[in-house]
Amino acid sequence: MQRISTIRNLNIRALGAVLIALILFAASAASHAGETLPAAVVEIGQATTARLAPTRWVPGSVVSRDDAKIASAEAGRLEFVAEVGTRVKAGERIAKLDDEALRLRREEIQSDVRRAEAQRALSDTQLQRLAKLETSNSIAKTQIDEARATLETNVQTMAHARAQLHQIEHDIEQADVHAPFAGIVTERFAQRGEYLQVGASIVHLVDTDHIEARVQAPLAMADKIHAGMQVKVKSGGQERSANVRAVVPVGDERARQFELRVAVDPALALVGSAIEVALPEDSGNESLTVPRDALVQRQDQTYVMRVSAQNTAEQIPVTAATATGDKIEVHGALAAGDRLVVRGAERLSAGQAVKIANGG
Repeated sequence: MQRISTIRNLNIRALGAVLIALILFAASAASHAGETLPAAVVEIGQATTARLAPTRWVPGSVVSRDDAKIASAEAGRLEFVAEVGTRVKAGERIAKLDDEALRLRREEIQSDVRRAEAQRALSDTQLQRLAKLETSNSIAKTQIDEARATLETNVQTMAHARAQLHQIEHDIEQADVHAPFAGIVTERFAQRGEYLQVGASIVHLVDTDHIEARVQAPLAMADKIHAGMQVKVKSGGQERSANVRAVVPVGDERARQFELRVAVDPALALVGSAIEVALPEDSGNESLTVPRDALVQRQDQTYVMRVSAQNTAEQIPVTAATATGDKIEVHGALAAGDRLVVRGAERLSAGQAVKIANGG
């Protein structure tokens, strides 16, 4: 009986040893499997130093940099005018006046030019003949002087006729009205068949590819804004970055405002659209900033995930401050140039290996 009990105890101990071995093996296998898991794929940005300042959204209007009412430089009956909505290239015809009378006048002037050339040639020949006789004292000196005067008169007559010819050719060219810049015809002020006087408006031409925002801002902000600086523009629920093209350094004494022009992407807004521009209210201070998407907010803390030189994640607690656009001023154990996770930070743990998707 005692022998049976001893054997049973031995079997229990052996079974326990086997179970412990299996548990250790499973733990080792799990640990090995964890080590071979692929690194978390993330996208990164950088911590940078920037001058952040509070901004004010100021309204403006989208205008074209080339917007003109094309007028007639000649009088005449309108034979052709481009339809509203027609898009034309620079130099392309947009209107045509009847130039038949001008062409007839050109033929008349061409006849005058040929007559003047013939008279100049004749007077030149006569002067050469008289010059040969002058050496033998066969003619009076006054005859030579008269011949020279006649030649000069005919030369000037010919020059005048040629100038008239150039003028009439210019007038014929002006009867064919071409677009001074590429754009779209938005309005017609005259219809085919109407007789136009010099200076009468024919069409309204607007360049819709080169547009900008015309903004009236308070004079108190004038010293904070300069040409070339980057600002935010907003229209139709879309927000984009843009550059200040020009600042007009003249204020309105009644409205206490000055004008600035901001380049606008044609895909953002149409000419005539309302737009808002974010302008800085002061010069701001240099501070450490991180991309807005790098912040991870929890109930108990706010932090960023920094990528170490060994491509592992480090959790760095921060305190957020001023925000401008997609940049946020933070305070914490960070430095400019630190690589921060901007996509995938929520699922990372401290010490976890990462793989950078955007090549950073």
